Amino acid sequence: MNTKVPSREEAYKLLTEYNKNESLIKHALAVEGVMRYIARKLGEDEEKWGVIGLIHDLDYEKYPDQHCQKTEEILKENDWPDEYIRAVVSHGFGICTDVEPLTELEKYLYAIDELTGLVVTTALVRPSKSVLDMKAKSVKKKWKDKRFAAGVNRSVIENGAGMLGVEIAELITDTIMGMREVADLIGLKGSVTG
Repeated sequence: MNTKVPSREEAYKLLTEYNKNESLIKHALAVEGVMRYIARKLGEDEEKWGVIGLIHDLDYEKYPDQHCQKTEEILKENDWPDEYIRAVVSHGFGICTDVEPLTELEKYLYAIDELTGLVVTTALVRPSKSVLDMKAKSVKKKWKDKRFAAGVNRSVIENGAGMLGVEIAELITDTIMGMREVADLIGLKGSVTG
């Protein structure tokens, strides 16, 4: 078993080696930001949570039909710890893998992966085009309209919240707060000044 802990720099280098699409990279940065925020809130290892969030969709651009399976192969080839690999693979539970999220880290990754997409889409239709002035109720309003961000699997978010035992509103707030910290990197600073 490998005990070498991958650094953020190593994770980012690997991510950008396999992904050139700007929106996929922004998505990875958004998920990393949220994972770091939640880790801090829970007193968990921010670096570990962030790195796993950053690398979670490693194979998506090149191997969409083998999502999660290819990431597992690539991370094993790069001597990543089993715990990190399992966490990444578990975010595809019920969609492209049968690895169930068991730890808090895995459950949060599973839930917020989809949720960041809904938050991004909601931010982009706001006058400010920003997450900096967004509240959970804005996202909740859009939640009900199934045509809005139709690609976002709301049942995955609901299942994740259920696994965690947290309200959807709290999950949305945490996701917004984490994305605020990386708003500049993900293009969602918008016209809000301050």
